[in-house]
Amino acid sequence: MSPENILVWIIVGGIAGWLSSKLVGTQGGLVTNIIVGILGSFIGGWIFTTTSQTAITGINLTSIGIATIGSLILLAILKLVNR
Repeated sequence: MSPENILVWIIVGGIAGWLSSKLVGTQGGLVTNIIVGILGSFIGGWIFTTTSQTAITGINLTSIGIATIGSLILLAILKLVNR
């Protein structure tokens, strides 16, 4: 994995984590948003590649959308577990 790919994961993860935290209404810092976004990228990427052959391919709206959907799923699961 090249340094450019790692930077793309961090940027897309940060944006997706921030968007999902705003939509769900959770508080989190920059590092938390990046971690949630990166994990959401894995979840969203897995769901979308198995169902529609759409993948995360860089910094674009499709990738951010897929990562945000995955992050929302992750935050929803975490909210259910923490109840």
